[in-house]
Amino acid sequence: MGKPGSLSSESRVAILLHGGLLGEHGKTGLGLLRYGSFPVVAVIDREQAGGSLAHLTGIAKDIPIVASVEEALAHRPEVLVIGIAPSGGQLPPDWREELGLALRAGLSLVNGLHTPLAEDPQFRQWLQPGAWIWDIRREPPNLSVGKALARTLPCKRVLTVGTDMSVGKMSTSLELHRASLRRGLRSRFLATGQTGILIGGEGIPLDAVRVDYASGAVEQLILRYGSDHDILHLEGQGSLLNPASTATLPLLRGSQPTHLILVHRAGQTHIKGIDYVPIPPLPKVIELYEQVAAAAGAFAPAPVVGVALNTFGWEEEAALEQIRRVEAETGRPCTDVVRFGADPLLEAILAAG
Repeated sequence: MGKPGSLSSESRVAILLHGGLLGEHGKTGLGLLRYGSFPVVAVIDREQAGGSLAHLTGIAKDIPIVASVEEALAHRPEVLVIGIAPSGGQLPPDWREELGLALRAGLSLVNGLHTPLAEDPQFRQWLQPGAWIWDIRREPPNLSVGKALARTLPCKRVLTVGTDMSVGKMSTSLELHRASLRRGLRSRFLATGQTGILIGGEGIPLDAVRVDYASGAVEQLILRYGSDHDILHLEGQGSLLNPASTATLPLLRGSQPTHLILVHRAGQTHIKGIDYVPIPPLPKVIELYEQVAAAAGAFAPAPVVGVALNTFGWEEEAALEQIRRVEAETGRPCTDVVRFGADPLLEAILAAG
C-alpha cells in the first residue's frame, strides 16, 4: 500500500461531486477546484454532466464534467477525491461501488468524510499495489489540553469567524494569505478542515478531535509555525451563532488571535436550515466575538478589524452596494475577497498593529 496523503502538485485528480457543483454540500470539491495546486482532470457530477464548469460555478477552468467514475477513467486520473461533505459526513451507500471501481482501476482515494475507509476490509481488498487511501478526518497524535501559550508568540494571528457555517471562512483566510505573500510577509495558511488540509498541505481536522483536546490541537498547530512567520492565517470553523457548531471557541482559545475577520453571506438573515434562529445585526455579532475572544480581560483583546462579505450570486453593482452598506453599518472595511481581493482587510490588519 502506498503512503496515504502523498497527494502532490503533479497528481492527476478526479473529484467526485455528485450533486455538489450546485448543491449545498459541495464545499470541499469547489474549494479544491478554486485553490488546489494539482491538476484536476475530471469532475464527476451526474446532475451536471456535460456542462461548463465556468458557467456553473464561476471558476474559470476548462475541466470536463462527467457522469460517473467509469467515464472519468478515460481522463487518466491517479487519485479520486471525495468532494462533497454531506450532513453528518457519512458515505452515501450508492457511492460505494463507484469508489470500488476507482480502487480496482488502480486509483488512490482521498476521503474527507467521517466514515473511515482505509481499514474497511472490502476497500482494502479493492486497493491495488502502490495505491493508498487517505482518511483525512483522523485525530492527530500526542495532543494535550490548551494552555493559552500562543499568546507568547510575536506573530500576528488572524482568525476568520462567521455568522454561520459555510459562509467563506476558508476562502477568506486563503485570500488573506495570498495578499500577505504579495506584500513580502512571511505568511502561512493553517487549515482546520479537510478541504484546507488538501489545499494547504498542513493542518488539523478539528471536527475529528475530541472536544477536551480541541484547543490544545489548535495551540500545537500555532506554536509549530508562529516563531518563523510574521503572520498566520487560521481557517475558521463554524459559528458562535449556530447551535450545531462547537468548533469556534477552541479556535479562539487555542490560537489566542491578535485580529479577527468576520465572514458573512450577503443578505442572509437566519442560520441556514434553522430559520427560527436569526443572525443579529452585524455590530452585535462583532461585539459578541470581541467579548468572547477577550473573556472579560482574561485574554488579550482581539478586534474584528474587517468584514469579508460573500456576495456569490449577486450582480456586481448589487454586490458593491451590499459591501458599502456593511461598511456603513459596522464602521469597518468590507470586501468580497474572491471577487474584489483581500487587500482592504489586510490593510486593516496591518494598520491595527
